[in-house]
Amino acid sequence: MTSRTPLASVLPDFPWDSLADAKAKAASHPDGIVNLSVGTPVDPVAPSIQIALSEAAGFSGYPQTIGTKGLREAIKAALLRRYNMTELVDASVLPVVGTKEAIALLPFALGISGTVVIPEVAYPTYEVSVVAAGCTVKRSDSLLKLGPEIPSMMFINSPSNPTGKVLGIPHLRKVVKWAQENNVILAADECYLGLGWDDENPPISILDPRVCDGDHTNLIAIHSLSKTSNLASYRAGYLVGDQTLISELTEVRKNLGLMVPYPIQQAMIAALNDDDQEAGQKLIYAKRRAKLMRALLEAGFTIDDSEAGLYLWATRGEPCRDTVDWFAERGILVAPGDFYGPRGTEHVRVAMTETDERVDALFSRLS
Repeated sequence: MTSRTPLASVLPDFPWDSLADAKAKAASHPDGIVNLSVGTPVDPVAPSIQIALSEAAGFSGYPQTIGTKGLREAIKAALLRRYNMTELVDASVLPVVGTKEAIALLPFALGISGTVVIPEVAYPTYEVSVVAAGCTVKRSDSLLKLGPEIPSMMFINSPSNPTGKVLGIPHLRKVVKWAQENNVILAADECYLGLGWDDENPPISILDPRVCDGDHTNLIAIHSLSKTSNLASYRAGYLVGDQTLISELTEVRKNLGLMVPYPIQQAMIAALNDDDQEAGQKLIYAKRRAKLMRALLEAGFTIDDSEAGLYLWATRGEPCRDTVDWFAERGILVAPGDFYGPRGTEHVRVAMTETDERVDALFSRLS
């Protein structure tokens, strides 16, 4: 008799399922729900991107896993122009079908075994990716606390989801140097890099020469157009970094049939070439952020970190589920901090991804 262990049985519970009761309570508000729990864009996709998508809709062949030459060139140019990355070559760029999928498969696709380090407060998919690959999860924000065992891989996230914390150049340099000296693959989730709110502490990539000195060995930077260009529904992301690792991932993804659809690739090119649409969207989020911060502070909350990204990391010094219920009674849904690890149990994550009308509704309810 054959036996098997269903993968679903060893993965963590899907965290959003635990919000069903709070969501129902919030939705019962006479004026409707203000949903600040999930960071899903609500603003329209820029016309230039929509046009590029529609013009490519007639393409009927299989797309390449590595992406078109035009897409790879657009990725390289945008990263250099927007984020001061070291100049990249074609072999160090790989488009992916959304970064959640790419993160979830990363340890498996790289053949990782042993221990993988994730942040103490972390995007849940990091843990999922480690468990799915049959590896051991270790939560740590400090190299000094790792102990004598050298992990096979480490995830870092700056700007952080959920906290909005930004890691500075000295910290990133230390982590990059340690990873390269110890032959540890360092995967940096930089999906919120374009949404920094503190000019004195701007987010920076691990591939910025001020961090890596131009050496990409063992480094993978993870990027997405979901937030900065409202392309969550397009599943438009890309990995860049160590040519050897990117080549390995390309071969694996070829065999698995993981290809970004051709019309999406053309839409990505339009988004990457249009800095104005990204700047305009950031301004919209900045205005919403200011309203949400004022409403939370006036309601007695403390906001920690939140230097970048699309979330406010807020607390009243009580169990996060109590805070979720407090919001739900007012028709507002937020994400409990325990979604993100044991150190998040007194915080909630408040997303900026609601319409201006719904943000105004929250302001009036908390006032």
